[in-house]
Amino acid sequence: MVRTGLPAGGDAGIPPAAHQGHHPVVAPLAPNETVVGARASEALASLRADTAVLTSAHPDHVFRTATERLARWQAAGLDTGVFHAGFYMAWNRYAELGLSQMLPLHRVLVGAESSRPGAFGGFHHPDQGYRHLQMVALVTMHGPLGSDVPERANLALLDLLRAYAHDCLHYGSRRRYVYVDGRLVRTQYGINFRRASGRTYSAADPKGAPHTRNLGVVMEGACDREARRIAREAAARVGVGEPEDATERLAFRDVTGTLAGEEATASADASTDEVTRYTGALWRYEAGVNRRYASFLDEFAPGEQEDLHTLVLRSVISGATGALSGWLDDRHGPGTFAGLFRTPEYFDPGVPV
Repeated sequence: MVRTGLPAGGDAGIPPAAHQGHHPVVAPLAPNETVVGARASEALASLRADTAVLTSAHPDHVFRTATERLARWQAAGLDTGVFHAGFYMAWNRYAELGLSQMLPLHRVLVGAESSRPGAFGGFHHPDQGYRHLQMVALVTMHGPLGSDVPERANLALLDLLRAYAHDCLHYGSRRRYVYVDGRLVRTQYGINFRRASGRTYSAADPKGAPHTRNLGVVMEGACDREARRIAREAAARVGVGEPEDATERLAFRDVTGTLAGEEATASADASTDEVTRYTGALWRYEAGVNRRYASFLDEFAPGEQEDLHTLVLRSVISGATGALSGWLDDRHGPGTFAGLFRTPEYFDPGVPV
């Protein structure tokens, strides 16, 4: 459901060779990342030196950096203005939120030119998104993937903008890495925490829940709400309207966050039609992330949804929970943050942080 899960292997997938050199290797870091100790830095540097583990999961597609993709689309005569308009909107908005750097476009890999018949890509394509261990965003061109250029240029550019704006926030979120018992462990991501033992601060939501008490869903929902707002405003500024085709119109409304009141059709998990499977993934993400996050804002900030949303994003970027906790305490009583999100299993003084 959540695009930003780890690739296979999780935090433990650290090559042994990463720790055998005589000279310490320093990992390239995102703006709000901290690595504790030389062994953790070497392990992270090894992972960030090679993206083949990500692209090899999609052997049918050709991946190029977003810089190269956009240049090729321009050379083919496509107007990429809507992406660039949204890029600068995101740059300004994220600076206000406290994010000093945007995700470099050369660390965004865009898949297309697929050899698989019927391949269909976009934001909800399987096994893509921001991968924090590699510090790379893996995405696919929206629409049929057989070509080098998109079938519907404006829709593909808006989809790429939504994915980029979304993954910029993941890139800029607070993270802390440590090396424990032969493995790299991420002990903080935004406002969520994990002990070295693997115990997380908040638990998964019950299946089918209409609301959320999971910080991962809150952070994912906040990132996507912001990204879709940027896509919506960029579309309005450049004059990109809704397509007439029903499937394309659904994708446009998803990208721009204007699905209000619509309900999912059958999810068709077993379908061999990639367009149908994509649509099913779209609706599962909408129900499991975006609608749960909207419900969270409505529940705890009626009439102040945007204030709480902005505060969540600032807290995710900085990693500081004080202002967010204080805001919730003022409105709902002391200890609201911990009462909502912390699981009893997390609080164990015998387990190291």
